[in-house]
Amino acid sequence: MKYINFEDAEDAVSDEYFMKLALKEAQQALAQDEVPIGAVITYNGRIIGKGHNLTERLGDVTAHAEMQAFTAAAHYIGGKYLQGCTLYVTVEPCVMCAGAAYWTQISRIVFGALDEKRGFSGFGDAILHPKTTIVGGVLANECAELVTSFFRNKRLK
Repeated sequence: MKYINFEDAEDAVSDEYFMKLALKEAQQALAQDEVPIGAVITYNGRIIGKGHNLTERLGDVTAHAEMQAFTAAAHYIGGKYLQGCTLYVTVEPCVMCAGAAYWTQISRIVFGALDEKRGFSGFGDAILHPKTTIVGGVLANECAELVTSFFRNKRLK
């Protein structure tokens, strides 16, 4: 696994563009009273999968945004491997989603906000495929604020 800070990324402009689309997916989750996390998967600059959290709606703890996007992208490609693809996700993937990313052999993961409690980075880099490149911090403030305000509002109710 190779980690690149967003400021040093070669594809910073396109990474921001696709992260904004992942944020739109997160807004859809928010509208459904789901934890507002969104994901988009691209191949050669084209969206081939997207998703947002559906854990409450489906009653399925595995229905994370990334998992929805992996399934959609695999259906689009017609296979389980996502080599040459990039996952854009608004919050650092959890261990489950990072493990799924490992099995897809996805080439890049670009995330917005860190998840210090449950993000994969707290568990070492062996959880991701060794050829996967990580870019963190893309639109981090916007991504973090969406989740923070969601939980703040939940606590107030």
